[in-house]
Amino acid sequence: MFHKILIANRGEIAVRVIRACRELGVKMVSVYSKADRDSLHVKLADEAICIGEAPSGESYLNIPAIISAAEIADVEAIHPGYGFLSENTHFAEICESCQIKFIGPKPESIRLAGDKAIARATMQKGGIPVIPGSKGVVGDQEEALKIAKKFGYPVIIKAKAGGGGKGMKVAHNDGKLVNAFLTAQAEAEAAFGNREVYIEKYIKEPRHVEFQILADEHGNIIHLGERDCSIQRRHQKLLEEAPSTSINQKLRRKMGEVAVKAARLIRYENAGTVEFLLDEDSNFYFMEMNTRLQVEHPVTEMLTGIDMVKEQIRIAAGEKLQIRQDEVKWEGAAIECRINAEDPDNNFLPSPGKIETLLLPGGPHVRIDSHIYPGYVIPPYYDSMIAKLIVHGRDRNDAIGIMQRALREMEIGPIKTTISLHQRILNRPRFRQGKVTTQFIESMLASEETQVGKKEGE
Repeated sequence: MFHKILIANRGEIAVRVIRACRELGVKMVSVYSKADRDSLHVKLADEAICIGEAPSGESYLNIPAIISAAEIADVEAIHPGYGFLSENTHFAEICESCQIKFIGPKPESIRLAGDKAIARATMQKGGIPVIPGSKGVVGDQEEALKIAKKFGYPVIIKAKAGGGGKGMKVAHNDGKLVNAFLTAQAEAEAAFGNREVYIEKYIKEPRHVEFQILADEHGNIIHLGERDCSIQRRHQKLLEEAPSTSINQKLRRKMGEVAVKAARLIRYENAGTVEFLLDEDSNFYFMEMNTRLQVEHPVTEMLTGIDMVKEQIRIAAGEKLQIRQDEVKWEGAAIECRINAEDPDNNFLPSPGKIETLLLPGGPHVRIDSHIYPGYVIPPYYDSMIAKLIVHGRDRNDAIGIMQRALREMEIGPIKTTISLHQRILNRPRFRQGKVTTQFIESMLASEETQVGKKEGE
């Protein structure tokens, strides 16, 4: 086991890794920007090192500063968390060259999975079902129009180096395609420094279902079941749950086997997630592989009792998986609500500022992953997620009831948050019936706007 680990991240995920290290008896070093001087991950760590100014490009994305901090602190490994440098091939290579263990997959696996076009081609060659579309990067508008004609509208343009919904546009006809193609290229270049895009047939109202993978350095790979991430806005997940209401045991076994096969194709190690789209006829298609810990990993932890972060650290330290596939058990149902500092009633406008009132829920089967505390000032520079509320119930209805109760207890003020949005989601008949797709949020918000308009017109 490692003696000391540096955590190259901030916020709730940095706190989550600190807690896992503490329980494993591993010392930990936090890095922080000047804006995060008073953050909880700084207070909880054994050591903390400032790595730059508030903008992430000058701190949490500043590879030389992070490596310097690691060398000064004399750490053996770096945990990247999620976001920032967690899927950065160059960063993983530098860690390797500096003889610092990167707690994640090897650089080559990150490269293969991170290039969406190459990942798609690799999976297709390996017999993994993929969505019909271009064989690789689409060079210009004329080629895009030919591909759309071949597969039929609607189509979706995706950034080759994409993620988080950036550089992703849907087109329903030739005119829309040209504009969407150029916009996607511009967004991709701005977000990832790479304007290359590819095209897929757009599946209307699919389910977004992902499988959690654990793989050690000795060739052992298992899956820990699925998470349904269909509740999302603009390709950003808001609520995740497991098990998925759209999957039976036979389909779960089949998708799990495919997910493990996908991981083997790129010689994957550590924790990762294979993401699928599931259509209304239960056909599933490989979408992408995330080569890191997911925000929603607590859903799987609640269902299986397996600590994902501890497993990551053990795998990176060279240990073999201690559990076989047939030993993985799923009990009950789990739901996670992401609590963002945003105003859902004002086009999700970010709401940074000082937290003056804070009441966090408790009771049986309730978990909070967060870095906030009374008096904490939410900086305007980073992602707006400030907490994750996770519950576990004996079945889905029980979990929904626990989550509704927990959300009622939760109060964060005076900033605006998405607590009320989650309360509305859980009250929707379609959600209660488990009939959700990736269009659920858009439909719900459109319905609410219509109802408000009718009331105002009365």
